[in-house]
Amino acid sequence: MKSANERPETLEQTSSGGVAYRETDDGVEIAVILTNPENRWQLPKGMIDAGETPEIAARREVREEAGIETEMIAPIDRTEYWFMADRAGKRTRFHKRVHWFLMRYVSGTVEDHDHEVTEARWVSVDEAVQMLVFKNEREIVEKAVEMIGQESAKPV
Repeated sequence: MKSANERPETLEQTSSGGVAYRETDDGVEIAVILTNPENRWQLPKGMIDAGETPEIAARREVREEAGIETEMIAPIDRTEYWFMADRAGKRTRFHKRVHWFLMRYVSGTVEDHDHEVTEARWVSVDEAVQMLVFKNEREIVEKAVEMIGQESAKPV
């Protein structure tokens, strides 16, 4: 039996993800995903595999979860948070860091997402900010939009 003072194990996790965007006649659209089984709207992200850089992992995760190929534009920021979850039948505390990147759409279709995702879709920036469950992801989208505006203003 656990004593009241025994703390749960803490695991460190590092992930990488992206704000994948495209410019249309109606404005900027962002790729968002509906996760399975949580059924919540998020930005595509996932664990960095052995031997991967955060940039490589972000491109892979966006390709797997949103079904699209992107080009890396720039780092946006890094978020950090704590959460509790069951792991191998034990309550575990996770300390998660996520590297976020601005990524421009190159090719592919959001219908081509993997099994971890219920749905992927393109939405306007305003829709993305309303749909995304996590505050830190909404803030990342807002930072990305500022960067897109600066990117669009660059001379060709």
